[in-house]
Amino acid sequence: MRFSPLRLSLLIAIVGLGLGACHRAAPETAPPQSAPPPAIEVLKGGRWLFTYAEPAGTFATTDKPETVPAEARGLVRVIDPGDPMKSQGEGDRVYVTNLNEVVDKGKASARAMSREAFETAALAGLPGGQSSPYAAQQTRPAPMPAVNAAAGAPPANGSPPVVTIYGTSWCGACRAAREYLTERKIPFADKDVERDPEAARELAAKASKMGIPTDRVPIIDVRGRLLLGFDRARIEALLGQPT
Repeated sequence: MRFSPLRLSLLIAIVGLGLGACHRAAPETAPPQSAPPPAIEVLKGGRWLFTYAEPAGTFATTDKPETVPAEARGLVRVIDPGDPMKSQGEGDRVYVTNLNEVVDKGKASARAMSREAFETAALAGLPGGQSSPYAAQQTRPAPMPAVNAAAGAPPANGSPPVVTIYGTSWCGACRAAREYLTERKIPFADKDVERDPEAARELAAKASKMGIPTDRVPIIDVRGRLLLGFDRARIEALLGQPT
């Protein structure tokens, strides 16, 4: 069968429209996942700055690794002042190292981790504050009277509290932490990890992310940093300016 030029052009147009109606755009390619920041090497004689946790909960910086107290050397942030981008991971990540290896062996590798995880783990590596054993507790004393319930409520403006106590009813250190925050009118959330399964799961997730144990109470979340035990100075430091 032969078509006139006009009919042929109309047929081509109709077929083209039909094909256009059935056309599906190729699926967008998922963005590639970024590779973890590479490890860097820290040399003892290099121009590095070392940030470490102090017992009071503050952080100090030095360019002399030998001056960092031995109990704080296990996890130290490293910064290359001449090339800060080299020692800065993606987003809110920092490079950390075991300074003992730098002091003893002259060099060590540094890996990237989140800043909050570094600060939490560095503080956890110091001698702990007042706390009570949790996993090993066999006989529970009589529950202690609760503190003023309003003290554990979020601020009046509805924003979440900057402090959360994960504790138990029988823990003396937990009670001391509650009383301390109440006296200073610091709003806090009070979560019992024995009676509230959701609180226990929440704490387990946070502790796993930060790489700290949960065998003692209280564990106190202060602006995203977890403190093992109750330590007034460290709470005050974390409620102040961040490092």
